[in-house]
Amino acid sequence: MPTRTRFTTWRPLATVIVAVLMAAFLTPAVAHGAPRESRPVYSYTNAIREAVWVDTGLDGDGDGKTDRVAADIVRPREPARQHRKIPVIMDASPYYSCCGRGNESQKKTYDAAGHVVQMPLFYDNYFVPRGYAFVGVDLAGTNRSDGCVDVGGRSDIRSAKAVIDWLNGRGKAYTTRTGNTRAKADWTNGRTGMIGKSWDATIANGVAATGVKGLRTIVPISGISSWYDYYFQQGADLYDSGPDWLSDYVDSPDARARCAAVQRRIADGAPRTGDWTPFWTERDYVKDAAKVRASVFLVHGMQDLNVRTKHLGQWWDALARHGVERKIWLSQTGHVDPFDYRRGAWVDTLHRWFDHELLGYDNGVDREPMADIERHPGQWATSTVWPPRGTAATTLRPAAGTQAGVGTLGLTPGSGTETLTDDPSHSETDWAARIDTPTSDKAGFVTRPLSHDLRLSGSSKVTVTATPTTATAHLSAVLVDLGPDTIRDYADGGEGITTLTDRSCWGASTPGDSACFKNTAAKTADVDYTVFSRGWADLGTYASPGKGVPLTPGKAYTITVDLAATDHVVPAGHRLALIVAGTDKDLVDPPADKPTLTLDLSRTSARVPLLGGAPAFARATSGTAPTIAPLTRPTGVGDPRGALRVPGDARVG
Repeated sequence: MPTRTRFTTWRPLATVIVAVLMAAFLTPAVAHGAPRESRPVYSYTNAIREAVWVDTGLDGDGDGKTDRVAADIVRPREPARQHRKIPVIMDASPYYSCCGRGNESQKKTYDAAGHVVQMPLFYDNYFVPRGYAFVGVDLAGTNRSDGCVDVGGRSDIRSAKAVIDWLNGRGKAYTTRTGNTRAKADWTNGRTGMIGKSWDATIANGVAATGVKGLRTIVPISGISSWYDYYFQQGADLYDSGPDWLSDYVDSPDARARCAAVQRRIADGAPRTGDWTPFWTERDYVKDAAKVRASVFLVHGMQDLNVRTKHLGQWWDALARHGVERKIWLSQTGHVDPFDYRRGAWVDTLHRWFDHELLGYDNGVDREPMADIERHPGQWATSTVWPPRGTAATTLRPAAGTQAGVGTLGLTPGSGTETLTDDPSHSETDWAARIDTPTSDKAGFVTRPLSHDLRLSGSSKVTVTATPTTATAHLSAVLVDLGPDTIRDYADGGEGITTLTDRSCWGASTPGDSACFKNTAAKTADVDYTVFSRGWADLGTYASPGKGVPLTPGKAYTITVDLAATDHVVPAGHRLALIVAGTDKDLVDPPADKPTLTLDLSRTSARVPLLGGAPAFARATSGTAPTIAPLTRPTGVGDPRGALRVPGDARVG
């Protein structure tokens, strides 16, 4: 049943359900009217803590037996005594033992009976007293699960999907890893919401794309939507390692010993050529967006240079095409959980979201603005829909200026050429800092100072016609806001936050599982320019994004580069810039050669999503602009951190 149908039928039925099954959902605080909020009326200290091993039906490690994945469960004891069934919040992760979860890298801990004592993060502490079960699933090949990690493939996705099937009476689970005593999920109504950050969020995306019944909502935080785009963009290599390195990184010690064959298949299926293979097709969830039944509350940092925002843009657009119910938060941070940059509002919103989606409470969260966007550190704006109504793709044209490599950007097609030579030692920060200076490594195109704000919301594309001097060449395209601002320092180690020493508490605690977490504050930087969207491509993929070919030196090629999704306002008085260059240091690996590229400006353009479209751009680039003092040595954030090779909380490299 498509999500649109589920939402239009759920609300009219909600009143009937509440009237007939009042006792199943109401807490004493709301027993005299329709419930709007679950309350912490159940004991966390006395909660049931148990483990089951769910049969995935796969034999990933080739030992002749189907793999079982461990699911650790924390659920309130009182509803079970009263024979009342409850919904489930689930986080399926490869990180529960190897690396930890959250800003404090928490891992699962167990008592002598093998029952979970500490469940990472606040979800169990906060939601179990409110009548939810929390289930932490170890992906196949990790912690206490059988099988092998396959980095977003069938085994990863089946690890979580099999648990949802079991929760809905369609699967098998056992009380031990190797025994035959069956475990029943007779305590749940099967309604499940998945949540998690990074790899965990990716699993939520992938499971939703199977269309599994019982999954009512997902809350992916900084999630991957297509694994090819984690390692490559249009043939350009984003990391110096592949998914075989990543699977080895998170495999449990015994899985590492038995999964050599899987490791070989991963390495063979994902060659470092940047070509699209069947391996990547299996791990592309965007193509299956039509199967999604669950609602989606998507959260991402707009300066995330680990799981880059191309993932959110293509996933969001695909979900929109298929009418999936959606909500989105976009922050100025890098790869950071909203619990660590907007804690109170996040817990409140997540609480109401799960109450609405899993308990059916008519609390109004579905009628609130679709999007929350961080404009300045700690300052948020909303949009009724996202991208906002009135946003239109607008073609901006670069033109030559009075100095080589320092051109203009407007609505009128340009002519002539610009030339640049790839310099892998320079990054987008070097290019932006020297936007008004001729340098050999980039071509920059800039508007005049704006008389009105310009808002870009969504994904941009830059089409470039370039003639290389070598058989290989990489292209980078970035959009820059030129003007002073205070932003979150996403290039710092905390990616926009600073961790403090004091704590705040979010839920109930036990001696082994505290609900109190270190507070954070915004880590800011005063800058004179902000790179707010970027994209890369191997020019050899000009004919097909998934297949690179050698170039003929001296021949012109046209390629369209996808830029990362964003929502950014270029204020009046600032300038908007497009920069085209070669290797973006630390964000894309250099090609085999160091080409010189000649750009044909008449066949080069940027297609950007502007609120108000071309008329808004024309208005903003005419009239009198506010005066901003010229800068002799512009400064930005530090060089982007490019060593992150793990879609999670760990800093590696």
